[in-house]
Order: sequence, then C-alpha cells, then structure tokens
Amino acid sequence: MLRTFKTLGVGLSLAGALLLGGCLAADTSPSEPFALASLAVEKQYVAPGCQGEQCSTVTISALAFPQAPALSEALQTRLLTLGMAISDETAAPAESWDAYAERFLSLAEEDNQAAPGDMTSEALLEATVYARHHDLLVIELNSYVYHAGQAHELPLTEYMVIDERERRIVEPEDMLVDGQEAAFDTLLADAHQRWITEMGFDAQFAAQWPLSKSRNIAPLEDRWEVTYNVYDIAPYAAGQPTLTLPLEALKGVAKPRYLGQ
Repeated sequence: MLRTFKTLGVGLSLAGALLLGGCLAADTSPSEPFALASLAVEKQYVAPGCQGEQCSTVTISALAFPQAPALSEALQTRLLTLGMAISDETAAPAESWDAYAERFLSLAEEDNQAAPGDMTSEALLEATVYARHHDLLVIELNSYVYHAGQAHELPLTEYMVIDERERRIVEPEDMLVDGQEAAFDTLLADAHQRWITEMGFDAQFAAQWPLSKSRNIAPLEDRWEVTYNVYDIAPYAAGQPTLTLPLEALKGVAKPRYLGQ
C-alpha cells in the first residue's frame, strides 16, 4: 500500500500581513461515553510584505482537546517537531504555531533569494482523526515542507494514539506484550516482503532498500498499519509505504486492548 503525497496548494494572498487568519472551529462531539471532543485549529500565515500569489506560506490545520489540555499541548509539540523536516537537527522545535511560522518564513526569505525564478517556500502542518474504535483515538500527523530551490517537498507522517478512557498518549511499547518486540519485528518483516511482492519489486530493490525497524503504528479496528517516510525503505518516487499487519497474526504479540478486544 502506498501513501500518496498531498499537494501544498495553499495559494494565500493577503498583502502586508503575517497572520492571515486563525480560528478554533467546533468539531462534532462524539457520542461514545469516553470519547474526547475536539476543536479544529486553523491558521494561515504569509510572508510579511509579500503581495500577489507568489508568496511563501505556512498553513496549520490541527486539533485541540478542550477537555484535555495536556493532550493538546502534546499534539502541538509533536506536529511542530515533525514540521522541522530536514532542518538543523540540533535546533529545538518552535514553542508555538506563531513561532514556527516566523522561523519558517524567515528561512523562506533566504531560500527565495537563492532559488531560481519565482519559486516560493511552503509548509503545511496537519492533524486529522485517522481512526476511532474501542475508546482509542488514532491521530495522523502530517507535515509537508518545501524550501524554494529543492527538487521536491518532504512529506512526513507520524501517528499519535490516545487512550480516551485514561486521557493519555499510548506509546508503541505500551501496545506490545512484554518481551515480544522481536516477534513484532518478524511480523513486520513478513509484511515488508508482502509489500515488495505486491509492488513488483525485485531482490535487487530489497537489497538496496532494506527494511528498518519502525514503531510508527496505527492500531486500527481490523488491522495494524506501520507507515514509513520517504527514503526510509524506498526511494522518494515510491512515496510513503504502509505495511499492514493482520490482527490474527498479532495475537500474543500485541496486548488485547489494542486488538479490539
């Protein structure tokens, strides 16, 4: 299964303003007794002083949880970290949406001056509800970052799993039975081989792009998905591969709580 890239087509144009808009829009409150209500966080920024359509932009499309501010903060921190993409790994993530936009647009001004033609930099940080079942909320975090002059944008994906009963983040190690990490990696290797076959790749591809361990897990109601980012186990053109693990195979490896039981 391939994850296709989403286009950054932001196309913002408001002259002389850094912050184009920001709002908290009410989301539909779920009916389950433990379910967390969420608000949509929407913000758009444009390079200061820029007019017209060829402007560097930052778009935020995230979520907040009014009943659980600590989870809102954790989601923001993870998304801001993801949005650093291939920037200086020694730099600390921004502490707010505004700070991220200010930093990115400052770098974008330098990129745009060095880039040929009318190329502009763009960033999109996005959080969406990917799945909800058995009082588990799976959030998909995506960042799409393009710096003017680069060959292409860099998409990154990370899952954030929330236990709605306990109002806490579920880390990957929480989902596995103690001592079953190696067994999980074996299942992951089997899923990788199935993906290689389905995609029609040969042994040379598998040798050139070997499987690496990952704990980027989305525990869905009928399967687990493990998503890799570009260049992790395949070239950019292959997108973001998602390996699928059937629930039956995960019995004894994953805790029943995360197998819909």
